[in-house]
Amino acid sequence: MSSTPLSLPQPPQRAPEFGRDALIVCESLVRIYQSGSVEVQALQGLDLVVDSGEMVAVVGASGSGKSTLLSILAGIDAPTAGQARVDRWNLLSMSRADRVHYRRHTVGFVRQQTAGNLVPYLTARQMIDLPMTMARTPARARRARSAELLDALGVADCADRRPAQLSGGQQMRVAIAVALANEPRVLLADEPTGELDTATSAEVFGTLRNVNRQLGVTIVVVTHDPEVSGQVERTVAIRDGRTSSEVLRRTATSDDGGTHMIAEEYAVMDRAGRVQVPRDYREALALTRRVRLALEADHVAIRPDLDGHA
Repeated sequence: MSSTPLSLPQPPQRAPEFGRDALIVCESLVRIYQSGSVEVQALQGLDLVVDSGEMVAVVGASGSGKSTLLSILAGIDAPTAGQARVDRWNLLSMSRADRVHYRRHTVGFVRQQTAGNLVPYLTARQMIDLPMTMARTPARARRARSAELLDALGVADCADRRPAQLSGGQQMRVAIAVALANEPRVLLADEPTGELDTATSAEVFGTLRNVNRQLGVTIVVVTHDPEVSGQVERTVAIRDGRTSSEVLRRTATSDDGGTHMIAEEYAVMDRAGRVQVPRDYREALALTRRVRLALEADHVAIRPDLDGHA
């Protein structure tokens, strides 16, 4: 008498690792500062994923946590908890030597204040050469890389000028070239147009887009100016130390063959299932401390708790 073998239950499939193939991954990122006896939570469980080759703008009001995020990604600051990875580097467990190597080769950093980017007594060519000298790059390779970057960023005619001899836009383009000297995979820019007029700001963003496309560098720009978000295909908004929404832009073709830009805004759900509802939505429907959730066929409805107590 033959018997049919029992089929054993299969173990449940593991969910794919969060941001497994991305270049930059932040998960439940927390940064707490101690100010006297007061704890300040700059980041409160922030999630962020940036793929290789992207150009992303991170926007938020002063105190939202965006500059703290950039300092962590730059290896200047260290998170309190959570996970943060850039390329192969775990930003929570790097040694001092690892951090130096990371900042020298993996990320380039551009500050808002020109004085923080440029050395007043060096020429543009010498400033681009400096980080390569510190990385012990051979002289011939340094000369070739400096010439390549000066040309790519449109400041080849400024090679022998010092910062005081450059316009604001030229200073920022040279600062970008310095940050790119050691061929980093990621370029981080903190308010790169904060001290520039509208026309010069547009030129600098055009330069960043060219760097992104031509050199393949992943770029993350932090700014408080929401108008800057129109310069990139993806904008991530931070509020109260968490990512709150994203705007994705794409080019669409009309029936007549013309092209136009479409921008779509999405709320961001973090790894704990939290979503930040915009203030104007909350005020319009009087959504306060407690709300009702209803699972519909293809969406979740959020309604005010009219019978509850605020």
